[in-house]
Amino acid sequence: MKSICLIITFIFIGALLSGCTSKDRSVQENTIEQVQKKDGEGFAIYLTRDDIPPSQMEALSHIEIAEEPILSISDIISYDALTHRIELTAAAFERISQLEVPVNGKSFLVCLNQSPVYWGAFWVSYSSFSFEGITMMKPLGEESGVMTIGLGYPAPGFFNGTDPRSNPDIMQSLKESGKLVNEMSFTLIDELPHSMKGYELYSWREGDEWCFKLIIGTNRTKTLQEIVNNTDDLSDFVDIRVTGVDALITLLHKLPDGESVFWGSGLRVGDTTGSDIVLELPDEITRDFIIDYAGKSGIKLILESQND
Repeated sequence: MKSICLIITFIFIGALLSGCTSKDRSVQENTIEQVQKKDGEGFAIYLTRDDIPPSQMEALSHIEIAEEPILSISDIISYDALTHRIELTAAAFERISQLEVPVNGKSFLVCLNQSPVYWGAFWVSYSSFSFEGITMMKPLGEESGVMTIGLGYPAPGFFNGTDPRSNPDIMQSLKESGKLVNEMSFTLIDELPHSMKGYELYSWREGDEWCFKLIIGTNRTKTLQEIVNNTDDLSDFVDIRVTGVDALITLLHKLPDGESVFWGSGLRVGDTTGSDIVLELPDEITRDFIIDYAGKSGIKLILESQND
């Protein structure tokens, strides 16, 4: 009888220990799975866990993200490195279209592996509230499948602060996932080199778009053809051409703090044969926005006339 009781006791203890080991193993496996998910998620956009309004975001030192992203890397078809335009899957675009966004915005966090890099707010085009941060406009009856991570509301000129959208780690994550398009030589770097003579900026119109050329400053006279050539060079001499104001501000953001940029229609331009392009400054509204953005980014953008 004693031997039977002893056997039963051993069986009970063995089962108990086995159960504990199985539970511990389950907890361990779940922890490993969560760590792997966090380390491998890459780029994603989350809402805040407690639905914190944009007006309170700056005052908080720590903000918890929601349990699941509102946009994950699998929702993205492509991400434009110059304009920050995101082409979404149909399901993801519909999800954002159905998101409830109040007129004072709905906060989101752009994350890498669930760690916030910067924050912004979803906004609606009928809002009477202005906003000086990063924005994503909620689609209203649109079916384009494209959204943009933009600056300010109701216009980019309302943005105030340092533009965080070109963060190299974010760009690298998007590249590794195969989503990044329009990558250029400066996309994955922290900043362009400092120039003792500053930089030269040229602008001209091609069709409906403004084109820009940023060249490291020299005393050398350049030909018009040299300026308008489609270049993207950082090897020995910074010589980069971009199309569109959005692309230009992405490029300007890469300049070192305090850098001088001389912008004019006739800076050290010699031979103009071989091209019918006319170097000129954009309209006043566009020009003022670029100058304002540069100033907020710590860049000294100096207008120069042909006679300077």
